[in-house]
Amino acid sequence: MRLKVHCQNRVGILRDMLNLLVDYGVNVARGEVGGEQGNAIYLNCPNLFNLQLQSLRPRFEAIPGVFSVQRVGLMPSERRALELNALLGALEFPVLSVDMAGQIVAANRAAAQLLGVRVDEVPGIALSRYAEDFDLPALVRANKARINGLRVKVKGDVYLADIAPLQSEGEESEALAGAVLTLQRADRIGEHIYNVRRQELRGFDSIFQSSKVLAAVVREARRMAPLDAPLLIEGETGTGKELLARACHLASPRGKAPFMALNCAGLPESMAETELFGYGPGAFEGARPEGKLGLLELTAGGTLFLDSVGEMSPRLQGKLLRFLQDGGFRRVGSDEEVHLDVRVICSTQQDLSELCARGEFRRDLYHRLNVLSLHIPPLRECLDGLDALVVHFIDQASRQIGCPLPQLAPRALERLRHYQWPGNVRQLENVLFQAVSLSDGKLIKPEQIRLPDYDAPQPLGAFSLDGGLEQIVGRFEKVVLETLYREHPSSRLLGKRLGVSHTTIANKLRMYGIGGEKG
Repeated sequence: MRLKVHCQNRVGILRDMLNLLVDYGVNVARGEVGGEQGNAIYLNCPNLFNLQLQSLRPRFEAIPGVFSVQRVGLMPSERRALELNALLGALEFPVLSVDMAGQIVAANRAAAQLLGVRVDEVPGIALSRYAEDFDLPALVRANKARINGLRVKVKGDVYLADIAPLQSEGEESEALAGAVLTLQRADRIGEHIYNVRRQELRGFDSIFQSSKVLAAVVREARRMAPLDAPLLIEGETGTGKELLARACHLASPRGKAPFMALNCAGLPESMAETELFGYGPGAFEGARPEGKLGLLELTAGGTLFLDSVGEMSPRLQGKLLRFLQDGGFRRVGSDEEVHLDVRVICSTQQDLSELCARGEFRRDLYHRLNVLSLHIPPLRECLDGLDALVVHFIDQASRQIGCPLPQLAPRALERLRHYQWPGNVRQLENVLFQAVSLSDGKLIKPEQIRLPDYDAPQPLGAFSLDGGLEQIVGRFEKVVLETLYREHPSSRLLGKRLGVSHTTIANKLRMYGIGGEKG
């Protein structure tokens, strides 16, 4: 049995406790001082029983300075050891503790796998058996400080080692107890850097804004993010609606509270209802006896993101409308009224106003959701930023795969520019990841850009829709004239082909600098 004695920090108090235990014939296997200010003493008494503790407690609390005695499950050192082992076991990279004789004292599971032994077989193994030309104790004595990124060869593979000496602050080098060694595979370090960088880039910084059109949308989103009102995000599949919703959440006063997401598309009504609103105890056959909290309750104080809200059933639309009106709802199978403070952000690929006109979406709910709105343009309308986005995704894919950064062949880039991207940015990212995996690490060839329906005729090809109507029509008119002028190389022939006067054609050819035609 383990005891925690809450007491004053005075000289002789431990002796008084031990004298009492001796009188009762209780053995103390271990003792520790703990508490926030050293105001607790922990005693491990293996042969102490509950009945003895009941009779001992009054006498313990009669000792001057003792406030209370309670039974605990673990000594502080035992809890720290369990927590440390759990943390180390969760790490994917090898971690070893080595003493000043060069022997491994402890290691996590990844390190044991690297050495080819069981975790319990690690203590006492000499590090020199596995690490070539690496004298860790001498290195620690010489540096007396942390070393990062040292190249070490372990079992024939190159690792980057971080070495942290085990030494109390202010003590001399003779007091060194060893070092903790953390190993990272040198050929995978790029992937680790990318993963860390991906975690660092949060919110709007994680949205690549090479296109002027998308950058304008992000500027609008930044202004709307702090406003505590429903937000409706419209856009095609793969445009990054959830990414933008999460960025708005992180930039809002609710940024440190939970962000939960539910995709309403494809979920049966009953499942969507229990996921969103939860259910009470014994609500239906097979339900948990204690009930279940829905996403709304799990998101309390934060932001709930409802993707494909246009797919929501009429019944759920009514329950969501009521929550938006007064913040209240009832779990499935429960009469208890629950009130919460949650911001709702919705997204849709459909035109909700059109669904309202057809009677497929509640008009009152639409107006509740459409307090703030954003429209994310499809990739085909953001082609001014395509080149930079391609470079970004190729770099990202090469880091994930762990290969050299390949170059993109000009003809491969042309394939990307002339595609309509029905799957938008998500499709572009997937296509380039596949292309990098297929390349030899030097060059991405056109045939490695695998695009479904690539040869199918596209309505506008790679035609840019930037600018106003006059600029768009002007660019289109120039393309038409340049194309047809090759077959009808005079203003009279071309005018006859297009059904307008040759003077009109001559003026336009001169304006666009086509063919040097003077009429």
